[in-house]
Amino acid sequence: MEPAAARPAKTLAEASRERRDIVSGEVMTEARLIRFVADPDGHAVPDLARKLPGRGIWVAADRTSVETAARRGLFARSAKAKVTAPRDLADQVAALLRRRLLAGLGLARRSGDLVSGFEKACAAISSGRASWLIEASDGAPDGRRKVMALVRRQTPGPDVFGVFSCEELGLALGLENVIHTAFLAGRASGRWTEDVRRFAGFSPLLPEDWREEPGEAKREP
Repeated sequence: MEPAAARPAKTLAEASRERRDIVSGEVMTEARLIRFVADPDGHAVPDLARKLPGRGIWVAADRTSVETAARRGLFARSAKAKVTAPRDLADQVAALLRRRLLAGLGLARRSGDLVSGFEKACAAISSGRASWLIEASDGAPDGRRKVMALVRRQTPGPDVFGVFSCEELGLALGLENVIHTAFLAGRASGRWTEDVRRFAGFSPLLPEDWREEPGEAKREP
């Protein structure tokens, strides 16, 4: 390990992107946290885009941390004011992240950073251009096994995301029968990956029954 004295000092910009989790007290990057603010009625409100006015209250991006902060009244303690948090706050965060991820896919398709269809997705994976394979959660197992076999042959291969149904993907992308989608590597996929990592603290990225299929294994983002 490099000695502390030899490490370069953090820039002001780098330091400003670190915050303290009110549950553990650990200082970490904003990418690993959920920002909350108090609304005019004193309720803790998730601010996933980190743009809402008010003093930010930061909690690690996982279900246990958010539930702990709500249960123990840590939002009020951090704000030094009366701030209440509903019991389902973690579920609210998960739902908002889910919507944010779907919206990100729609933006990626319009910007040309995403391709759909079995042949196009396979071509992107084979060429090493795919950062993510996004599979419809209710797609046919046979097609999924074929594209997943291709993923496993790549080193490194794309990460795999199987949260959204065919209908949800179709609505987000403005297409019909969306089963296999590849998110191409680049700045857009980097931003989307950050949201996926936060979402992974609240919900699994693959359906449970996929893990029971021969040769299937979860790939961590």
